Amino acid sequence: MSTTYTIDTSTSRATPTPAPMKRLTIPAIRKAKGKTPLVMLTAYTVRTAQLLDPHCDMLLVGDSLGQVIYGLPSTVPVTLEMMCAHGAAVVRGSYHAVVLIDMPFGSYEASPEQAFHSAARILKETGAAGVKLEGGEAMAPTIAFLSARGIPVMGHIGLTPQAVNQLGGYGARGRSEAERAKIIADAKAIDSAGAFAFVIEGVVEPIAVEITNSVSCPTIGIGASVHCDGQVLVAEDMLGLFDRTARFVKRYADMSGLIGDAAQKYAAEVRDRSFPTPDQTYAPKD
Repeated sequence: MSTTYTIDTSTSRATPTPAPMKRLTIPAIRKAKGKTPLVMLTAYTVRTAQLLDPHCDMLLVGDSLGQVIYGLPSTVPVTLEMMCAHGAAVVRGSYHAVVLIDMPFGSYEASPEQAFHSAARILKETGAAGVKLEGGEAMAPTIAFLSARGIPVMGHIGLTPQAVNQLGGYGARGRSEAERAKIIADAKAIDSAGAFAFVIEGVVEPIAVEITNSVSCPTIGIGASVHCDGQVLVAEDMLGLFDRTARFVKRYADMSGLIGDAAQKYAAEVRDRSFPTPDQTYAPKD
């Protein structure tokens, strides 16, 4: 579903104008079920969104920004204010992909009404197309409530990072029969509730296959096998910006090494006074 477009940066580096400018829609994502796999990456800034947008069907402003951007120990402390600020930046930097915003912990669990007010604020302040929330059967009434009121919802089952304290860690899910039954029940519940798609995170492959083949909406895998209808990764993990990553991450670049090398060269040139050169220095007018 990706497209090719050119970007004119002659007027504004921060807000390039694509040609043509046509963004994908939630119905287009839903219709992709069983077809060409959907591509989703996280983005938290304007520039990252600009670089990833031409290659992605969806950009997720994940609450993983708590760890990636803010250095927090988990996603639990992330606030609505953080999500709205970064979400608006990603919307400004993208023109093709559907932009989705994670609803942070504590912003939707109390009631469907609480979830509506939080989701409405997110969409109003960011211009995003929809929200994502974690949880299975327990969240099905909330998903149905939001969907009935015009708010597209992506679900998230399996390993749910906001519940890491209850789960006891980030290990794979679905290795016991009880866990398998719960994850499958969660998937069917949020599918029936009207989620337009959902993430399956950190589950053993047979469960991901069974779920993908039994639900009507697209499944997006992260540590859930190639058989899902699409895949998502944290962009910084994929780009090799961190020393340690989860087993399911593939590094497509070594940005950590590139940035470190560039900083080392810059520091050396500053210290030996070879930077700046006359090319980087303003001369007086004649």
